[in-house]
Amino acid sequence: MTEPRPRRPARPREEVFATARAAIAEHGLARLTMAGLGRQLQMSAGHLLYYFGSKDQLLLETLRWSEEQLGTRRHAALTDGVPTDGALTDGIRPGAGPDVWARLGEYVRLYLPEGPGDPRWILWVEVWGRSPASEELRQGQLEIEAPWQADLVVLIENGTAAGHFAPGPAVERAFQIRALLDGLAVPLALGLPGARRTKALHLADSACRALLGAAN
Repeated sequence: MTEPRPRRPARPREEVFATARAAIAEHGLARLTMAGLGRQLQMSAGHLLYYFGSKDQLLLETLRWSEEQLGTRRHAALTDGVPTDGALTDGIRPGAGPDVWARLGEYVRLYLPEGPGDPRWILWVEVWGRSPASEELRQGQLEIEAPWQADLVVLIENGTAAGHFAPGPAVERAFQIRALLDGLAVPLALGLPGARRTKALHLADSACRALLGAAN
């Protein structure tokens, strides 16, 4: 009697998403196949489809996982005001001492891509490109963006209450800042000529000071 073939243990959730993020960043979603991803993970394409249903769902859940990883760092930075890399060396300056500027600077540093091909931002580009044809992707995108908006609104409200920012509607100003950051992020993530992280950080610095009414 033939012994039953032992079943491979299921891959950890983090390994599946990390592998998918790297594959999408390198090849794009259009060239990614469930069979190819399954080979990397030593899983069957059917197994992946059972859990995700489609490549669009895989993309959305991979982006959600990616943002959850960064969300932990963002929460720590905004709560403690401590830069994630140990020092604020570029971007928005703390200025004369208001800690709220250090927190805003760290928010911007975490938001923008690290450089061309940043895997997290390639996921965003893929989602934006496919969301016009998918209500599921549009809704998921809004859910994933919501914590970034909510945290920035609170930061602006706190800075305004403490007198570091000029009075103004926090929700609208948060949307304006995030729209600016998205506009700076895409050329940088795609590696377009002239797009540099240092330049994007300094442009964000100037724009945030103008929008929030910073004195310096």
